[in-house]
Amino acid sequence: MTGAAAVPGAAPVAAPRRFRVCCHVGRDPAASPRRAGSPGERPGSSAAMASSGEEPSGGSPGRAGTGAEADAAQLDTAEDFEVLEEEGEEDEDDLSELPPLEDVGRPTAPPRDDAQPPMRGAGDAAGEPEEWLDVLGNGLLKKKTLVPGQGVESRPQKGQDVTIRLKATLKDGTVVEQDPALTFTLGDCDVLQALDLCVQLLEMGETALIVSDAKYCYGAQGRSPDVPPNASLTLEVELLAARDTPDLELLTGKEKIQLANRKRERGNFFYQQADYVLAVNSYDIALRILGSSSKVDFSPDEEAELLDVKVKCLNNLAASQLKLDHFKAALKSCNLVLEHQPGNIKALFRKGKVLAQQGEYREAIPILKAALKLEPSNKTIHAELSKLVKKHADQRNVETEMYRKMLGNPSAASTPRKCKDKLPWSIPWKWLFGATAIALGGVALSVVIAARN
Repeated sequence: MTGAAAVPGAAPVAAPRRFRVCCHVGRDPAASPRRAGSPGERPGSSAAMASSGEEPSGGSPGRAGTGAEADAAQLDTAEDFEVLEEEGEEDEDDLSELPPLEDVGRPTAPPRDDAQPPMRGAGDAAGEPEEWLDVLGNGLLKKKTLVPGQGVESRPQKGQDVTIRLKATLKDGTVVEQDPALTFTLGDCDVLQALDLCVQLLEMGETALIVSDAKYCYGAQGRSPDVPPNASLTLEVELLAARDTPDLELLTGKEKIQLANRKRERGNFFYQQADYVLAVNSYDIALRILGSSSKVDFSPDEEAELLDVKVKCLNNLAASQLKLDHFKAALKSCNLVLEHQPGNIKALFRKGKVLAQQGEYREAIPILKAALKLEPSNKTIHAELSKLVKKHADQRNVETEMYRKMLGNPSAASTPRKCKDKLPWSIPWKWLFGATAIALGGVALSVVIAARN
């Protein structure tokens, strides 16, 4: 159940036949195989972090997987613990070219030559009396009805499984995607954002033409090898069916694993696109699927695999939350992983990193030491630990100096001098006079008592 860029709003569902992003590296055995050249799909790769093959991946999007493995390996190293790059200039994540959630309904670009007036306007350049709907009001996403449908009441709802006929072409007429029956969950971030937004407006049986800016398709990166960067698309879409999603409680263990893995892989794709908000959304959907109650008994192997997928989703979720500076949420995700697997290196590392980001160096250092003990050869942990030890030492020096000034402690130079001036026998004369008087009084009292006796 995967596809391309999408919008927020998610409802976990299962579908008998779906499109998904293929993950070449670290793919789980339970996930169903990928159809080569699947239309409607926004490819991405899910690859392993470090040694276990479970984390958000990278790679050039491409239906045929061209160059994906090499790019994934490069991103895996950076994503594994993501420390070294954060100290340099590459730490700045430029999301300006990506389609964030808040783009919906917000004009972000000047009107284009081919843009139509808001909402309804004239037809094409030839002057045909065809009506266009400006979906977002910014001229970047337009819809035109070619064949009317069965009425507004027949429109699909978010969370339903919809099946459409799709044909996507570039500006020059090159067909880049074609599928007679593409099925996905509406509003679940599984396909192109242009589709997720516009299919909600289709009536059953309606055929429409959708002209979308690259922002709501494949963005600045495009899709290798057939969709160039910043390419607008024309989508011909026919709504064939809409139905409620299957009950999660009735899914078998295998079905639940496959569905959750597809959502996790979708999150991995968004992660590699640096769209961490949508990545968090996809991981949350996968975790809701995994955490849903079930009326079906699972085998011990299925239970173990469900737990493994859950740990992967939580680890990836923590990585995305860390990118968004959601430290409290990331710490919670790490702790949930460590409840199931106390020796999970990625969770230990990320927990230490979250604490370090919050300035809790004293707590972070032992956690990183525990991770390093489990994997002594990991250079990234070494680098992060060395950095934290130095920061902790600097922090203690600053605190010591601050406390000294607050308490007004004498300087190191003046203290020995005062001690030197005080000799052991220098007792105040008042004390000597008092002691002598007490002694004489005692002698006199003793004489008087003796005389009376």
